[in-house]
Amino acid sequence: MTKQSIFGRISQLAKANINALLDSAEDPQKMMDQMVRDYNDNIAEAEQAIAQTIGNLRMLEDDYREDEEAVAEWSNKALAASNKADEFRASGKSDDAAKFDNLAKVAIQRQMQAESEMKSAEPTISSQREIVEKLKTGLNQMKEKRTELAGKRDELVARAKAAHAQNQVHEAIKSVNIMDPSSEIGRFEEKVRREEARVRGAAELASSSLDAQFESLEDLGEQTEVEARLAALKSKQAGALEG
Repeated sequence: MTKQSIFGRISQLAKANINALLDSAEDPQKMMDQMVRDYNDNIAEAEQAIAQTIGNLRMLEDDYREDEEAVAEWSNKALAASNKADEFRASGKSDDAAKFDNLAKVAIQRQMQAESEMKSAEPTISSQREIVEKLKTGLNQMKEKRTELAGKRDELVARAKAAHAQNQVHEAIKSVNIMDPSSEIGRFEEKVRREEARVRGAAELASSSLDAQFESLEDLGEQTEVEARLAALKSKQAGALEG
């Protein structure tokens, strides 16, 4: 159960959706750093558990090989004892023959016991080997995810820095727009235009005043001529009366 739970956790971590986690992150860089640390911790824990599982498997395999060697050894001892019993029997030593036959039987029993232990160990060893392979696969998936996560972290940090720099540029442009020198020039230009209009108005006013002066002069000249002619007329009349 412990081994299965380890494998289940490894599989679950290996299938984690990194992008979904990023979507909800307030500070993606800190979250990604923490995720990398968590992955490293889980990988280290998984490696220890897998190492222990592999160690247990190797112990079972060692016991199996010892049983194999015992089967071969007791088989040889049974054969040797049986041959020795045949020799004593052939020489008429039936008691010695029976003794070695009994030794052969004991050896065969030990051989059968070792074979039984091998047979009972085979399913366990097979199962443990399968579990170890699955754990190794899960661990490799975790390491691949860690590599993917580290790459994603680097990409995200670069994007965040680029976004920050772009935002700074936008803020700078916004401040330039607020203090746009062209608007100041526009106001100054408007002021110059108003001054030019005032000068034109003053000139026009001055021109109107000058025309009025000339008109008054023309009226004065006409009045003078009228008076001169009246004086001449009176003088002419006076001369006619004297004559």
